[in-house]
Amino acid sequence: MWIAISALNLALAVILGAFGAHGLKAHATEAQLAWWQTATDYFFYHALGLLALAILSKVIPQLPIKASFLLIQIGILFFCGSLYIMALDIVRGLGMITPIGGALMIAGWLTLAWQAMKYAK
Repeated sequence: MWIAISALNLALAVILGAFGAHGLKAHATEAQLAWWQTATDYFFYHALGLLALAILSKVIPQLPIKASFLLIQIGILFFCGSLYIMALDIVRGLGMITPIGGALMIAGWLTLAWQAMKYAK
């Protein structure tokens, strides 16, 4: 299941990146394009990270990844989703939840670090 979710994230990141590069340029301001690019960059980085986690769960099944995976996935939705919505000029006030998404992604990686340290003992 984790690999499938990761693959769907990566496919969506490609779709949204292409839309930003080709469909949004003619209609968006520089700030909106920058928000879109930031969202797409972070989406790709973290989707690849999720894929690495999914593979890691197959290689080291004793290493619990569920909490990390979920924190990062929800972080992607909040962080990237809020930037995409702001870039489309749908709702500007969502910028206040962007840092929450970033904090969730950080928490996911720190949770993985904690689990890895516990596993290494």
